[in-house]
Amino acid sequence: TFGIGSVAQVVLGKGNFGGFLSINVGWGLGVCFGCYAAGNVTGAHMNPAMTIALAVYKKFPWRKVPMYIAAQMLGSFIASAVCHIIYIEGINAYDGGIRQTPPSANATAQIWATYPQPYLSTFAGVMDQIVGTALLALCVFALVDNNNWAPPDYLKPLLIGFVVLNIGDTFGLNCGYAINPARDFAPRLWTLIAGWGPATFVNGNYWFWVPIVGPILGAIIGGGIYMFFIEMRWEELNKASAVTPNNGTELEQ
Repeated sequence: TFGIGSVAQVVLGKGNFGGFLSINVGWGLGVCFGCYAAGNVTGAHMNPAMTIALAVYKKFPWRKVPMYIAAQMLGSFIASAVCHIIYIEGINAYDGGIRQTPPSANATAQIWATYPQPYLSTFAGVMDQIVGTALLALCVFALVDNNNWAPPDYLKPLLIGFVVLNIGDTFGLNCGYAINPARDFAPRLWTLIAGWGPATFVNGNYWFWVPIVGPILGAIIGGGIYMFFIEMRWEELNKASAVTPNNGTELEQ
């Protein structure tokens, strides 16, 4: 809700009530507060790509994955409806009641879902989503790894929110850094049925699948990088740290 609302305020306010930075802050804080709200209940799973990656690396049971993804999609769909209700009059004032999608001048569909820049190829868009979500997964895996310099539990949501903010500040230009299938697909489905029509799925050379497939691949890759290069090496690193440089004798720990 915070993320979509931040985009709505910028688009409908024509830049007079924030900009791209405020959008990034809105999404980052939305993730942060979502983690605080549900972290001790469900583990704060808000991203199907991250849920799947955690299951791939045996940090989450596969039997729960479908239920969690359904809940993530439903939550995002409800948030889309709430923002539409709150801003319906502002949308009508902005587009005159004629619902449009990017790249139309008075487009408003991008309030809910991401769309690529005109210059962006599908391949480059997929790579964008893979890299952005890989960075997210790598950072999240690091932040929750208690063998590493993991922060206290009460700081983890704040830092995960900063990760999202940072990805937006650095990889948001090409296609809006969805990095979360639920954040894109459910709101896109809302715009399909709420008046924007099939163009929401057709525009951008059928762009809708990119923010689904790209983030899932990216989360698996990013999580895998952390697992292979760091988490799976803790036993090896701990053994190495127990050996002195002098004659290779072990120190008493």
